[in-house]
Amino acid sequence: MHRIVFIFSFLLIISCTTSEKNISKDFDFTTSFEKSKGTETPTYPEVIQYYQNLANAYSAIHIQEVGMTDSGHPLHIITLNPDLEFDFEKIRQNKRLLLINNGIHPGESDGIDATMLLYRDIVQGKIEAPKNTVLVTIPIYNIGGSLNRNSGTRTNQNGPVAYGFRGNARNYDLNRDFIKNDTKNARAFAKIFHLVQPDVFIDNHVSNGADYQYTLTHLFTQHNKLGGALGNYLNNEIHPKLEASLKTKKWDITPYVNVWGTTPDKGWTQFMDSPRYSTGYTTLWNTLGMMVETHMLKPYKKRVEGTYELMKSMIEITEKDGKKIRSMREKTFAELPQQKTYPIDWKIDTSTVTKFNFKGYEGEYIDSEITGAKRLKYDQNKPYTKEISYQNYFVPSTEIEIPEAYIIPKGWWNVIELLRLNQIEFDTLERDSTLTVEVYHINDYKSREIPYEGHYLHYKTSIKKSNSQITFKKGDIIIPTDQKGFRYLIQTLEPEAPDSFFNWNFFDPILQQKEGFSPYVWEDKAVELLQNNNELRSRFEEKKKDTAFANKWYVQLDWIHKQSNHYEKAHMRYPVYRVLKKL
Repeated sequence: MHRIVFIFSFLLIISCTTSEKNISKDFDFTTSFEKSKGTETPTYPEVIQYYQNLANAYSAIHIQEVGMTDSGHPLHIITLNPDLEFDFEKIRQNKRLLLINNGIHPGESDGIDATMLLYRDIVQGKIEAPKNTVLVTIPIYNIGGSLNRNSGTRTNQNGPVAYGFRGNARNYDLNRDFIKNDTKNARAFAKIFHLVQPDVFIDNHVSNGADYQYTLTHLFTQHNKLGGALGNYLNNEIHPKLEASLKTKKWDITPYVNVWGTTPDKGWTQFMDSPRYSTGYTTLWNTLGMMVETHMLKPYKKRVEGTYELMKSMIEITEKDGKKIRSMREKTFAELPQQKTYPIDWKIDTSTVTKFNFKGYEGEYIDSEITGAKRLKYDQNKPYTKEISYQNYFVPSTEIEIPEAYIIPKGWWNVIELLRLNQIEFDTLERDSTLTVEVYHINDYKSREIPYEGHYLHYKTSIKKSNSQITFKKGDIIIPTDQKGFRYLIQTLEPEAPDSFFNWNFFDPILQQKEGFSPYVWEDKAVELLQNNNELRSRFEEKKKDTAFANKWYVQLDWIHKQSNHYEKAHMRYPVYRVLKKL
């Protein structure tokens, strides 16, 4: 029986392969979206088959697998290049690269359909093919979520009829996984990103928040965080050029409406995309990133068409400014490591506000028929245009002195593995060596009380610094900061950074003391220690002036223990060491 099934499956594969090879340009490439008049989106197998058919009919399209996902299916990238060159090293010599990510949240399927239409229309000559820009797309990033198809989980969304689920095959939200890399999806994305090395990145989404008149909103990476010439270009050129381009096509667009529990007419603050998010991650390599956020309540057909037009406009901007973008990126790679300091966390700049006219709907609070409490109700019969305040300028809240290098003991292989995945350059010590380095001790931190994407994420982390001589072992790694992965290193290895490896629990074993004491034994040793150390005894007596300290006998014994050579050095000592001078 098993043999019969195997033979049948093999023949089916041969049959499919043969039919694919015979596909011509006359093949009907009408999509499910079009056939349903804008109410349906295709399944994952249908999407992959569609691109395979396109690739078989048009040599300008190339499809390949790069890495595996948690679903057990490989991740694909589809490249569109009329020059028929699909070696990314060679492409980068003459052209710019634009990477489009779709289906990170498969229920937000607008980009999936829009990109299928875009690729087809380019190769069929319905729109002009870009001459200086090569397009690369991940057709559906969250394959497991796409296969978990339903018609109910997007509670607030107006179509399509059926769609995928937000969580992936292991129920992770992939747009929180770009630093911690818990999923195979995120690890495959890293391979793709470093293979392609895009100049511009688009991640297609659907919003879930306030009600307003716009179908399209844009969420660019925060420009101050990007910084320098790139940040200025993003805020002062790409942003207005995109809005102007869409306006000529009769498409209004507004910055992503980052409003929860209130109404947009009061204004809002730009969403800060830290490195856990796709655009926050891509920014670590000076890639110009943006999310498209269509509005959940608008008809699906209109949302897909708007995403299509927005991507066309971004291609046009990249075509025109591509050389300038590449030049600024290369200059930024060279200049960043030469700075003395670098910001790792940000706060709103309350002194600078952007004002613009916003098209919304009147909202009011009325009595709920269910709870009796006040509930928000928008009235689409009462549209308005009002000037609002948009806080899209940020200033550093925490900065660090840039070290020459970091040293990580080889035992922290889980961290080293992610550095390798992200093509971070490092050397290994060839022999045991004692070096003077800057050492961090974790001074304080808070932790989430409920799980967040598989972790109890730390925040409000603070550190104490000291210089010490540390003996490192043969095979420990030394990571110079003067490299293309500079931003990635700083944001992951500095524990106070919001999405540092420390805050994502990679180093939690240091937070637990492994050796302790029995009070009845330590009491006698502590007395002897105080008798033989006048300086320590004076500090202890000073501490006892604090009533809270004086009233807790175990805390007193523990304090003395921590001042002795019995206390383990690893407790709270952050195992990533900073080299401030060249070795």
